[in-house]
Amino acid sequence: MGYTFYPKKGEMGVRVHPNSLKKLKEKLKSITGRSNAMSMEERAIKIRETILGWVEYFKLAEMKKVLKELDEWLRRRIRLCYWKQWKKIKTRHDNLVKLGIENYKAWEFANTRKGYWRISNSPILNKSLTNQYLKEQGLITLSERYLQVS
Repeated sequence: MGYTFYPKKGEMGVRVHPNSLKKLKEKLKSITGRSNAMSMEERAIKIRETILGWVEYFKLAEMKKVLKELDEWLRRRIRLCYWKQWKKIKTRHDNLVKLGIENYKAWEFANTRKGYWRISNSPILNKSLTNQYLKEQGLITLSERYLQVS
């Protein structure tokens, strides 16, 4: 079924089995894959469908901490997709400036040679592609959805 049980102050608690979490992560990773050629709108729809279904199925489990960690990981994956989509230096610069980064910093950052995964956790991307911005783009979080159904 995907659940696991554990002792909790004289009672039994319910958690999501680690294998179920692993499968969810693999599914989200395939949706947010760098070589997956789909628009961010399509990606947001697929992520939303996956999250809605998964949280609805596992709503009986206690998983606030796990979902918080998954949300952080998923936002990093989404930032990676944006960075990959902005391929060229000029595009990266222009988009960073549109998102409120200073011109000098945007040029400096757009010219970086660091890998996509490393860049996705950088302060500049966290400052420009904020959680609020991602939410406005149609992305929902696992934690919010869990709180709505429980």
